[in-house]
This record gives sequence, C-alpha cells and structure tokens, in this order.
Amino acid sequence: VQLQACGGGLVQAGGSLRLSCVASGQTSRIYSVGWFRQPPGKERGYVAHILWNGGGTFYGEFAKGRFTISKNNGKNTVYLQMNSLNAEDTAVYYCAAHKGAGWHYWGQGTQVTVSS
Repeated sequence: VQLQACGGGLVQAGGSLRLSCVASGQTSRIYSVGWFRQPPGKERGYVAHILWNGGGTFYGEFAKGRFTISKNNGKNTVYLQMNSLNAEDTAVYYCAAHKGAGWHYWGQGTQVTVSS
C-alpha cells in the first residue's frame, strides 16, 4: 500500500484547509486510514481515522467539532477537512493505513502552517 498526502499550505487563523490522502496498491488490505500530525519540536500525535469499509469515523478530542474525516471510495482517497484553524494546528500532517495490527503504511507528510 502506498499513500500520497497533499493539500497542506499556509492559512490564516480561522481559515480552513482540506487535506487529501490517496491510497494505491493493495488497498484491499486496508482496515482504516488515519491522520496524524507532528507540531514543531513535538512528537507525532493522532488526529482522526476512518474505517475503510463502512466509513465509521473517530477523532482525537481536539479535532471534534472542527475537523471532519471522510473518504471517496471510487478514488481511494481520504480527506481531512479542517476548519477554524489556529496556530496550535501548525504541524506536518501524515496519513497512515492500518491493516488490523498497527499503522503499517505512512504517507510522506504535508505541511500545514497557520499564521496568527
């Protein structure tokens, strides 16, 4: 499984961005796809994930109400819509795929910078 993340950029506080993660290869092995982020000088942390079959969604506490994860089955793409962004959301965002025993596959990351 290969993952390609994109959609990051520079946005003002209060603005929105939508990240995309395109999965290719043996996508039938995917159990779920998630987003993680690594702020400057901090460890990578969980944002949200979605079940590949069925579409159930799960969020980290800070993401509830501001971020929405969704997917387009026909395009093998998972999205992360981020609204009401603030400076604390500045990070490199990664998508990852879970095949039932851990996050095995990772994309290259996309930078999100929120200016105040």
